[in-house]
Amino acid sequence: MFGLPLAFAAPAVLAALVGLVGLYFLLRVTPPSPRRAIFPPLRLLIGLDPTETTPARTPWPILALRLAIGALIILAMAEPLWNSFAALSGSGPLLVVIDDGFAAAPAWDKRMDFARERAQAAARGGRIVAIQTMSQGGQDVAPLDRAGIEGRLRSLSPVPYAPDRAAALPAVERFLAREPNTGILWIADGVEVGGARAFSARLASIARSVEVVTDNRGALALAGADNEAGALTAQITRSDARAPATGSVRALDVQGREVGRAAFDFGANMTVDARFDLPVELRNDVTELVIDAERSAGATWLIDERSRRRRVAIASGASADVAQPLLAPSYYLKRALQPFADISEWHDSSSDPIVSLLDQKPSVLVLADMSVAPGPELDAITQFLDNGGVLLRFAGTRLAAGDDTLTPTALRRGGRLLGGALSWESPKHIAPFEAGSPFFGLAAPDEVTVSRQVLAEPETGLAEKTWARLADGTPLVTAERRGKGLIVLFHVTADTTWSNLPLSGLFVDMLRRIVAEAGAPGQGAAKAKVGAHGTVRPPLRTLTGFGVLGPPPAQAEPIGDDFSGVGDPFHPPGFYGSRDSSRAVNALAEGQALARADYGPLTVHEGALAITPPIDLRRWLLPAALVGLMIDALVSIWLMGGAPLRRPKALAALAVAAALGLVSVPHQLRAAEAAPISDRDMDAALSTRLAYVMTGDATVDETSKLGLTTLTRVLASRTSAELAEPVGLDPARDELAFYPLIYWPIVAGLPQPKPEARTRIAAFMKNGGTLVFDTRDALTARPGGSPTSEALWLRTLLEGVDVPELEPVPHDHVLTKTFYLLDRMVGRTAIGQTWIEALPPADPNDRVQRPARAGDSVSPIIIASDDLAAAWAEDIDGRPLFPLIPGGARQRELALRSGINLVMYTLTGNYKADQVHAKDILERLTR
Repeated sequence: MFGLPLAFAAPAVLAALVGLVGLYFLLRVTPPSPRRAIFPPLRLLIGLDPTETTPARTPWPILALRLAIGALIILAMAEPLWNSFAALSGSGPLLVVIDDGFAAAPAWDKRMDFARERAQAAARGGRIVAIQTMSQGGQDVAPLDRAGIEGRLRSLSPVPYAPDRAAALPAVERFLAREPNTGILWIADGVEVGGARAFSARLASIARSVEVVTDNRGALALAGADNEAGALTAQITRSDARAPATGSVRALDVQGREVGRAAFDFGANMTVDARFDLPVELRNDVTELVIDAERSAGATWLIDERSRRRRVAIASGASADVAQPLLAPSYYLKRALQPFADISEWHDSSSDPIVSLLDQKPSVLVLADMSVAPGPELDAITQFLDNGGVLLRFAGTRLAAGDDTLTPTALRRGGRLLGGALSWESPKHIAPFEAGSPFFGLAAPDEVTVSRQVLAEPETGLAEKTWARLADGTPLVTAERRGKGLIVLFHVTADTTWSNLPLSGLFVDMLRRIVAEAGAPGQGAAKAKVGAHGTVRPPLRTLTGFGVLGPPPAQAEPIGDDFSGVGDPFHPPGFYGSRDSSRAVNALAEGQALARADYGPLTVHEGALAITPPIDLRRWLLPAALVGLMIDALVSIWLMGGAPLRRPKALAALAVAAALGLVSVPHQLRAAEAAPISDRDMDAALSTRLAYVMTGDATVDETSKLGLTTLTRVLASRTSAELAEPVGLDPARDELAFYPLIYWPIVAGLPQPKPEARTRIAAFMKNGGTLVFDTRDALTARPGGSPTSEALWLRTLLEGVDVPELEPVPHDHVLTKTFYLLDRMVGRTAIGQTWIEALPPADPNDRVQRPARAGDSVSPIIIASDDLAAAWAEDIDGRPLFPLIPGGARQRELALRSGINLVMYTLTGNYKADQVHAKDILERLTR
């Protein structure tokens, strides 16, 4: 206003300033002159000089003071705000566009605070406000009121991938078509990935005004990991020189424990490597690499069994020729295996080659053109296969002439010659790999040809054993599960005498996938489920935008063997498949580099996310008005000669007014005023409803909301409990006392709530409320093992909180009897443990068998692990949103019954326990 950072929350009140004109004339009014009457005794006073006079009009200083007092009161009622963003904004609608990819995660709170201040300031100025995120670009943009702005921002969280900004353009264009005077505020993440340049160019051409605001810090990300022969190397990339130049990368195992730490220093470069000098056993335990103090899915690199370095033992039937190594099959094998495996060869001529190599405990044994006869060698290999090893064999003249049982299929004696002088066939190309083959997704180059091979005898099941074929359909690679292990046979030699396959990059990729089978029990030749894109791998655990592994979102879809490995909305970064054989999907492709965003013609304010909260000027204006009233009273008394000051009551009133004025003057040590009760809290106090804690993870929060909404609807249909719609809470800011039950899903990796939240939690539990913490880690928790990351997060949260002694829910606890008779609590999974306040020990003198027991009050805390809300959640059509494990309609019904019992337990307490003991209670009362 007037070029100043000043705004009013209630600008309509300023119209009362017009009334000051009337007040001016009212204060200037002079009372009518008194009627004169002759009173003879007054003649004695003629000639006396009066000591005081009454002015004909109000003196102008007093008049100005009283007008100023009135103006101060009116301005205070208009709720003035200094440093408000409204003074910096335009007059048309405001569309806030937010980058919510992984690059925005490290400064997410700062971005949300900035968006909140700008949006609320615009709303206070009477402008239409809308908010759109890049990841939700397909949704239409809708205007929000002031309450809707807060709810919308609190529901947002970064996604673990880089959204395609172009997908958000249609919705933005539709909103601009409806509101052509819209100004756009783009809170950008500063990186080019996702198409910043093209998005900027399009915004500049369709929008009236666009303001881009970024942080003054570049982004860091991990772009690959290589488990080399001597160390594990992580590749780090940064978008520009504003990103931290130094730092460290932590290596974590499957339990989230730190295995190693490596420092990095970019210097003047944009990419750098961090090296972990660890034993191969520790390197193979690493499943995550995380940039320290960088909360982002891009700063997390997931590692699956394909990157684990395994020991491979090589034995060859060909005689060694040191002078001509290119003639030895082991030469090509070593060159192909060295990038991802530790290789050992047989060098002691005095010992048996196979037995000697197996004594080194390899994961894969490679036999190049060797025939295994019955005896110690065959027994050792059989034991090796029974222990889960992989036997990789290559054909040759010895294998073709021998009679060997360690092959996936029966072989014809001799070899098939192609392209020779006595052959009518030309060398064959490799056919495309079929879905279901471990090689599916690899490209078979046309230059790779086979001139000779060992043929397989036709037999039942040969097609299922075939992993690769030649163009004429004859098997090139076959495999068969043998015990717990796997036998794989290349029907060509490991050198170039029968084919040029060992000279190609395809040979390296094929060997890499075969070696990976050594860590995938039950896979390989016997795939569980095969689709059009190869093995179907459902999402197991996925990353949040902050780089924390958790349950996959509802929209996550399975991946196939040909998946590119870059996360997207339907394939978020994480692990896919089973625990024994998973595939990692990451936010960036291996070797991909970050780059600084190019915003083209748009105006960019770098480092503008740091905001100063607006100052409420009422705390100054109202005391100033009170001081003005006190001055006016003193001046009026002085003009009256000071007589009122000689009265005790007047002096007391003046002292009280002065004290009030001093107390009302703001100062730095003044305690914050208690916030008024919000409309939502007032409504919660008048109507019973369930609540959930908003974690900051949009997917988890939406699941909690839908789950409790479904549970509320089921309660109304099956019981007499009619609850209002559930609400989301911020435990650090919202009042918890109005809600009987609060559901809190644990998302490990997110920052702990503010200390105020812990204080409110403790008070809520002491005052009779029930908190249901759901760690959602039933699938990852191991009995007697290390605590999961969710359990550690919850343990940190409850430090200093008076938590009672807990125990697993007994079968006779009143919780299992409040409405339905249940054996245990069930959620999305049915294997987790539910903990509740321990019951007092049973009375040894009580001989009566009691079907239900309870404590003195409702348990203030319940800790579940079966992801309750996901089991309850349904869409608007009543269809479940998440699959259950192991699944079935019965499990979903038991999950709903568990939820009903939870609510009825918190609402009725020990009522059910008393009801089943009614006979005992009446008998004791009559004694």
